[in-house]
Amino acid sequence: MSSSLSSSSYPYPPAIKRCPTTTNSKPMLSTSVPLSKPEIEPRKRPHHIISSNNHSGNAGKTPQSRGTLLDLEKLKEREEKERKEEVNRKIASKKAISVILRREATKAVIEKKRGPVNSKKLLPRTVLEALNERITALRWESALKVFELLREQLWYKPNAAVYVKLIVMLGKCKQPEKAHELFQAMVDEGCDANTQSFTALLSAYGRSGLFDEAFSLLEHMKNTPDCQPDVNTYSILIKSCLKAFAFDKVQALLSDMSTQGIRPNTVTYNTLIDAYGRAKMFAEMELTLVKMLSEDCEPDVWTMNSTLRAFGNSGQIDTMEKCYEKFQSAGIQPSINTFNILLDSYGKAGHFEKMSAVMEYMQKYHYSWTIVTYNIVIDAFGRAGDLKQMEYLFRLMRSERIKPSCVTLCSLVRAYGHAGKPEKLGSVLRFIDNSDIMLDTVFFNCLVDAYGRLKCFAEMKGVLEVMQQRGCKPDKVTYRTMVRAYSINGMKNHAKEFQDLVEKMDETCLAMKRPDF
Repeated sequence: MSSSLSSSSYPYPPAIKRCPTTTNSKPMLSTSVPLSKPEIEPRKRPHHIISSNNHSGNAGKTPQSRGTLLDLEKLKEREEKERKEEVNRKIASKKAISVILRREATKAVIEKKRGPVNSKKLLPRTVLEALNERITALRWESALKVFELLREQLWYKPNAAVYVKLIVMLGKCKQPEKAHELFQAMVDEGCDANTQSFTALLSAYGRSGLFDEAFSLLEHMKNTPDCQPDVNTYSILIKSCLKAFAFDKVQALLSDMSTQGIRPNTVTYNTLIDAYGRAKMFAEMELTLVKMLSEDCEPDVWTMNSTLRAFGNSGQIDTMEKCYEKFQSAGIQPSINTFNILLDSYGKAGHFEKMSAVMEYMQKYHYSWTIVTYNIVIDAFGRAGDLKQMEYLFRLMRSERIKPSCVTLCSLVRAYGHAGKPEKLGSVLRFIDNSDIMLDTVFFNCLVDAYGRLKCFAEMKGVLEVMQQRGCKPDKVTYRTMVRAYSINGMKNHAKEFQDLVEKMDETCLAMKRPDF
């Protein structure tokens, strides 16, 4: 990129959509307006009216006594209104308590805390909320149980949209067989299979690498009325093929789209650009971008981010900066993900001045940092050995009430291990004890590596016990890290002990992959 990015003061163009201060404001009126209304003299009542009232039924009553009667009537009306409101409040309160109790009973049935008493008359909203929570969290087994409970309700009516959500979830959880069963159940219940439901099932096959089934289903869609595949269907299947590096199938799908008269959209091209970039196929990535522009398909911020990530991850910083300028000149504005990509690229390349310039720009124009932003900068300064800046950012992260993740903790542990700070590892472990962060095997592998570098072999071996307590199983990386630590320090017997464990794990993997003839 030009000098705009190489400078550490103002690396980017001015902020977007900042309205200049208007100078042509309307002049104030010179005419003075009175602040209060002029007093109006009350109208005098005619004498004949007063005299006639004196001979009426209210004769003998003074105006003061009549005013008192009116006040009493108003008071009674107000008291009656307040009494009715109080009764209504009590009724509403009883109804609210009843609804709350029914919701709690519904949740208890869902969680199987009680027996199936009136389990067919549960509250629709509570059951649907429980189902949606499990779908969002990808808890497929629990979601299917709640769905079975939903189907037992007296008020249940088959809904294709619910089936589609469940099939998509099963696809993400790599459960294509369950997805097929659910699709068949949807058809059996009378729901019409359409392009959306077929695409959901096709996605489930593609995510699990079952391309024969996916392509067979695509052909079936072509021959089924009202279920013709659209650009979304092809884009999803292309993405699955790209993840499996099946580039030949991708070209076949693009040719099929052209035959069917379906033009790729921005999502299709972004998927291709991102996949080619991750695979470091830069020639194909650039050709895809050129084709995208030639077909009047406008790139967006996702296109920009995929391109910047591809060049940044490969260390081509100059090319990344030039692309950034070109995308901005085309009117595409950066997002927080764009800045995260720039920070990560500069951090990995050791360009800390440019990295600091991006951070200053984000602060100046009020871009809120996410957990990804903090993880990137903490890891970058940790790898550079700048523990002071790393710890400052970690404290800032906590002060912003952003909960650290395992990625954050791995960066801290790795930095302290390389810097030879065993006491700092203890502070990280104390922080973990006082938090509810879910640890994974990757974190424990980082901890094993750090203790091995510091020659704290007792603590390194003790990590295995902690893993067992927390329900994390050691993998080959765990044992190989320990073997390397022992071997470097001449502890051959200990190294052989864990090398045997690695070999046993390899044998187990081979036995699982071996076909049964």
